[in-house]
Amino acid sequence: MAFKEKLREKILQRVEETHDFREKYDSVVISEVTVKQAYGGMRGVRCMVWEGSYLDPFEGIRFRGYTIPEVRKLLPKAPGGHEPLPEGILYLLATGDLPTEQDVREIQEEFKKRMEVPGYVFDMIRALPRDSHPMTLFSLGILAMRMDSKFARAYAEGISKAEYWEYMYEDVLDLLARLPRVAAFVYRYLYRDDQQIEPDPSLDWAANFAHMLGYDNPEVYELMRLYLVLHSDHEGGNVSAHTGHLVASALSDAYYALSAAMNGLAGPLHGLANQEVLRWILELKKSFGDRMPTKADLERYAWDTLNAGRVIPGYGHAVLRRTDPRYTAFREFALKYMPDDELFRIVSMLYEVIPNVLKQHGKAKNPWPNVDAHSGVLLYHYGIREFPYYTVFFGVSRAIGILSQLIWDRALGLPIERPKSVTLEWLKEYVKQKEQEAR
Repeated sequence: MAFKEKLREKILQRVEETHDFREKYDSVVISEVTVKQAYGGMRGVRCMVWEGSYLDPFEGIRFRGYTIPEVRKLLPKAPGGHEPLPEGILYLLATGDLPTEQDVREIQEEFKKRMEVPGYVFDMIRALPRDSHPMTLFSLGILAMRMDSKFARAYAEGISKAEYWEYMYEDVLDLLARLPRVAAFVYRYLYRDDQQIEPDPSLDWAANFAHMLGYDNPEVYELMRLYLVLHSDHEGGNVSAHTGHLVASALSDAYYALSAAMNGLAGPLHGLANQEVLRWILELKKSFGDRMPTKADLERYAWDTLNAGRVIPGYGHAVLRRTDPRYTAFREFALKYMPDDELFRIVSMLYEVIPNVLKQHGKAKNPWPNVDAHSGVLLYHYGIREFPYYTVFFGVSRAIGILSQLIWDRALGLPIERPKSVTLEWLKEYVKQKEQEAR
């Protein structure tokens, strides 16, 4: 397959480049750690290599150097569609090159050959109660497929380290091909009385996901393409990406690593943000009854939220210092397909009101909206209103970035992660010595 051969070419070049760079610069210091960072979740500590993306404070996420507007413009589209295909972002994240239409078609054909899910996976999901959280079922579904890991089988038989990436590549393509089927099965089991919908081999990866969920609408197809591309990667330090990388560093296969990553994504501080935004907007709308609130109404509501000691969800970002380009992309989608939707009109007014409120409040480093301020409203508009499931959408998308990086982790031979931890007593003694040296 041309995709794999392109990867082989890139890997050989990158391995040599990395070796030469490290020979010359291994002793160069790229980060200093403060006590605040040690206690504060290691935020901002530069100690990890992630090939797929980089978060620029002013331009937003760059996928292999390409901004979101560039990705939307340059990646191949479905026939008659206008949004980029996730198969294209996979190719870009994995190789660093923009794919051709033929490259995308080859990946689509490869997915179709690999998408069969063993029946016992579905049986296992059905064995769990209907009130289970969808992320629990999704994570377990991924783990159940681990019996088919080609990397695990090859490793047990004995292979050279130079071959590791090829078997990881096989697992990555198998997993990505199957994920929409497992995710859609979870949705239909929990929310549609287990009335399952078979895949349609004529559809692309994202459209087929929407189809198996039960949303055969060209606009939903387009939304799924955009959603899965925009959430595909976000550097390597976030909980889900780092967890996948960490678990795989022990030479765990892709199934173990991705299942663990999804468990991290399920945490309220990582994967639930757009649900919280949507709940806040619905509460806001309900408080004004049948009438559409004005900007003055929204300003008062925002201040009431802040004065009650709550945050305004969907605004602010740990790194970004401008409006999230992913927010802008979703806004452009909404203006095209749903300009009169009431919730979208509220989101638009909030965009005009909230930044000024937060500036006056003075505590937010970034008063601008992030992607979560918008994404939930789009799903809600098309009738996808099962909030707990929104994290599964996020997970299917983020798997693209996590799994493509795992190929590179194996190719570069990155070692098991083992940061050094210290105790409070050690820190006290260290600070004491530093103070004495400074006198």
